[in-house]
Amino acid sequence: MYPLKFQPILKSTIWGGEKIIPFKHLDCQQAQVGESWEISDVPGDESVVANGADAGKNLTQMVNEYKGALVGEANYARFNGKFPLLIKFIDAQDDLSIQVHPDDELAMKRHNSMGKTEMWYVIDNANGKAHLRSGLSKQITPDEYAAMIADNTICDALADYAVKPGDVFFLPAGRIHSIGAGCFIAEIQQTSNITYRIYDFNRKDKNGNTRELHTELSKDAIDYSVESDYRTNYTPKQNEPVELVTCPYFTTSVYDLTENMNMDYSELDSFVIYICMEGACTVTDNEGNTVEMQAGESVLFPATTKGLEVAPKGQVKFLETYV
Repeated sequence: MYPLKFQPILKSTIWGGEKIIPFKHLDCQQAQVGESWEISDVPGDESVVANGADAGKNLTQMVNEYKGALVGEANYARFNGKFPLLIKFIDAQDDLSIQVHPDDELAMKRHNSMGKTEMWYVIDNANGKAHLRSGLSKQITPDEYAAMIADNTICDALADYAVKPGDVFFLPAGRIHSIGAGCFIAEIQQTSNITYRIYDFNRKDKNGNTRELHTELSKDAIDYSVESDYRTNYTPKQNEPVELVTCPYFTTSVYDLTENMNMDYSELDSFVIYICMEGACTVTDNEGNTVEMQAGESVLFPATTKGLEVAPKGQVKFLETYV
């Protein structure tokens, strides 16, 4: 098999900005694009292959056809023939609602779905004006939580961060969070669309209606533990991998390359995804297949890939993730 690119699924939102289309070098006029779903197997939002002999097939069809050769034999069995990750770019011009996601056990019990553990990598911060919320800043009980929703003080119990490019946040299922105004991020998550909306700042739509909150559903989905710092701290390096997150659902590293690098995946039973955030490069696999990658693009390398050579065009920065 060969490296796969997909047609982006662009989603306009009331909070979306104008960064995604130029970032991805797209020729279209869609406004307020809040999300670009780069690689998705969510029912109804399946990514469509944009290159090669399988162009026009969606990701669900690809997994059904190629099975373990695409996703890895263990992954194919573990995730019941579903592609396990959802990759997005998110551009928030306004604060998103405060949310929490259930874990696998609760999501399966209530929704027959996987839970949602995810991570964020900050690409841009609107000239220092961006912020986000992640985790509780003080100990509260479920009843206190519900009372704080009712009296509009829940933000007082959340850790709020000013962010800069390169900041990373790991969000295990159960951690309260929200993306704040000015954040432009790459998001890696489990394939799940289950979200409990905790608080939406009492915003009203054009008809004067507030959005539904899921206070009771979220009460027992929340992890009420408190940590001193919810950021993922790491030391940036050039021309070597820097691991950011490793968890049961994905392992993600960042690469900042100015010289060629050979990647050895011969012992890895998984697909690999590159998410490019700066610059451009040429990637050649062990079978001689070549793909050009630039900022704003995501490439899926099938599990049959044994090795890759990445040749930067000056400099390139990308995330590498696999299961």
